[in-house]
Formats: sequence, C-alpha cells, structure tokens
Amino acid sequence: MIHTVKAGETLVSIAGDYRKSLASLIAANPGITPYLIYVGQSILIPGFPPSASIPYSIRISISNRTLTLLYQGQRRKVYPIGVGRMLHETPTGNYIIINKAPNPGGPYGTMWMSLSKKGYGIHGTNDPSSIGKYVSRGCVRMYNKDVEELARTIPIGTPVSIRP
Repeated sequence: MIHTVKAGETLVSIAGDYRKSLASLIAANPGITPYLIYVGQSILIPGFPPSASIPYSIRISISNRTLTLLYQGQRRKVYPIGVGRMLHETPTGNYIIINKAPNPGGPYGTMWMSLSKKGYGIHGTNDPSSIGKYVSRGCVRMYNKDVEELARTIPIGTPVSIRP
C-alpha cells in the first residue's frame, strides 16, 4: 500500500497511524531519509495490499451521517452512522481499514475496525440512540448488526474516504 505524505506528517507519525514500526517503514523504503520526508512523497506501507486490488471502498459523509459501501465503484449499501461532536470532529481525509477486533467491549459495541489514523475507527455502539447524531469523540459509530455485516464484507486494506 502506498501512503502519500501530507503536511505535518513525519515518518514516525505515519508509522503510528498504520501501527507499524519505524524500522519496518525504513526497511520497506530503501534510500529514504527518515527525518527528511516531504509533502507528496510516496511511502510504501508494508503488510497491506495495494488499494487498487480491493474491489470495495467506503465513503463517509459527515454532514449526511451516512456510510456508503461501494463495490467496484458502485453503491452497494448505505448505513446510518453517528459521528464526532463539536471539539471532537471526525477527521476528514483518505484512510484504510488496518485491523478488525470483534467484541472490544464498552462503548465500541460488538466490532472495532481501526482506521489508518491513530485513535480513530469505525465501530458498533452500546447506545443505539446515538446513531444519526454528532455524539462521538471522532469515531464513526454504527448499529452493531451493521458494523458486523460491514466487517464480514470488507477486507483489511479497504480504502475509506471521509468528507464533510
């Protein structure tokens, strides 16, 4: 998987976002100077399939509070979601699903899927009344049955686009 460096990122922060060691990123990118990366530079992230090889993608609309599952670019299903509240907004940008954890407990419901932005994910909820609202600390909340269905459908590495 290729990551394109954005303003403010460091190789250390990129490694953290993808839950990879700095050493693994350096090894996967021969010739890279770890503390001299630049905006627009392509960084190979080891252990994830190329995004183009995955037929699924996810498009999240914060304002509509919907998550749309696409298959080969065609809408397959639209799910209602809860998103970040004021001062804890859901981050916009392009990410991938980097792991899945069933039954994480607490407010995360029956499934957690980490985004390639440290601290954020798509998860179930122990409060179904929060779906459709601006209530989270930045994560995307789904009904448990919906997030379980989504997790069964998509592979690790699925691209996720979050827009206002």
